[in-house]
Parts: sequence; C-alpha cells; structure tokens
Amino acid sequence: MADAARARKVADRIKTLIAAGLGSIIKDPDLGFVTITDVRVTNDLQHASVFYTVFGDDAQRAKTTYLLEENRGKLRSHVGKNLGIRLTPSLEFIADAIPETAAHLEVLLQEARERDAAVAAAAAGAKHAGDPDPYRHDDEPDADDADDADEAEVEPATGTAGTSGTDRA
Repeated sequence: MADAARARKVADRIKTLIAAGLGSIIKDPDLGFVTITDVRVTNDLQHASVFYTVFGDDAQRAKTTYLLEENRGKLRSHVGKNLGIRLTPSLEFIADAIPETAAHLEVLLQEARERDAAVAAAAAGAKHAGDPDPYRHDDEPDADDADDADEAEVEPATGTAGTSGTDRA
C-alpha cells in the first residue's frame, strides 16, 4: 500500500499524461474541447478517478463522454506505458460540475448585489427613529430629577413607620 504523498504524485502524473495524449489517442473530430481538471488515485494505486470538463453544449458533452468511455482502454494503456509503476490503475471518467457550480454561484452573487442595492436605496432616505441625539448632556435639566423630588415628599399613610414586627410586647 502506497502513502498519500505517492498517490498525489501518481495522480499528477496521470493528469499530465491524459491531458497530453488525449488528442493523439482519440482521433475523432467530434471530441470536444476537453480539460482534465483533477485526478484522484486511491492509496493502493489501483483506481484513478479522472475529472474533466467539456466546452460546448449538452450534445457536445454527451458525445465527448461517449468517446472517453469508448477509448478508456487506450488511455489506460497510454498511462501504463508512460507511468512506470508495476500496476496501471483503472480509469474512471467523471464529468466535473465546476462550470455549473460557478454559474450557479454567479447567479446567487448577482441576486445578493441586487438585494444590497435595494437595501442601500431604501436606506438613502431613511431617518433614525427617536431623537437625533439620544444622549444626555450636562447643560440640560433632567426631567427624571423633578419626578424623583415629588415622590420623596409623599410619605406612606400606613401608620406603622418606625415599628417592626419584633418590637411588639
């Protein structure tokens, strides 16, 4: 069993080999503009997942996927001859979803920009609720101090001022 560092090196080498030999191995003019985006190899170097993107419409993607699957054996032989390891990993071609994900993210970012613009437009003419300066200043008379003075002059009418429950005899 190989370590992860060797698996990464083998994956990088496989990516380079497939990208370089794709046009010379698959000689079909219907092969689209293919970009090998990533290759992942298992730690035992037995299986390689090759991620790719195709520039074009859905028909072009379908035709390219078909051609890659049809020529998988030829591509594996090419990798095996040039890789230089004892066992050649099996190849699995997986269409990468990066362009679709990027397009979806662009749509979401555009919606966020539109919402930010709407919020900024609504905030342009808005005023704060309450006073423009809500803080107290030393030079202003306090309305709360006058209320506190009125409450201090009123005494309770209970008649038990100064006595507690323990003073009874």
